[in-house]
Amino acid sequence: PMRSPARHQEKQKQNRQRKQARRRQRRLMTAVAALCALSVAVMIYALVTPKTAMGEFVPPPFDPAAVTGTPQLSDDLGWQELDAKEYKVGMCGKVLPNGQAVDVWFANPAENTVWMKLRLLDSKGNLLGETGLIRPGEYGRSVTLSTVPAAGTELVMKVMAYEPESYTSAGVVTLRTVIGGP
Repeated sequence: PMRSPARHQEKQKQNRQRKQARRRQRRLMTAVAALCALSVAVMIYALVTPKTAMGEFVPPPFDPAAVTGTPQLSDDLGWQELDAKEYKVGMCGKVLPNGQAVDVWFANPAENTVWMKLRLLDSKGNLLGETGLIRPGEYGRSVTLSTVPAAGTELVMKVMAYEPESYTSAGVVTLRTVIGGP
């Protein structure tokens, strides 16, 4: 039996369409298999790669400039001892520029059982400078800053307390002041 040319062309067209559909399906399956293999490789990499230092706690160093004792200052600097319930902290309310640093007279009273450090931040929360750890019965006079803001600029003083040896947080106290005074 003879096929009509139109029927023959229709069959060829259908065959081409089936072949194209099978090629598209093979490409799709190959892409899905490659994505699965990539996902498995990424999971294995994440499991066997050591954790990055970004999320790990690094104990802060002790402040090499810390002095044993309590600062003896004049009343005009606004030095006071604040009670933060779990511990006390001493510092000046008047933050005075001193070259590339500011004088804060940050003290960890002897009756405390925690180590402390002080961070100075600008009003947007950017770190300007910080002390090292201060032990009970010690104080630090100054904090060196990356940039010294102009007089009258608002500062955030963030006191961070740590349990000795374990470095577990014993709380945070945040105070606001300005360069040159309260």
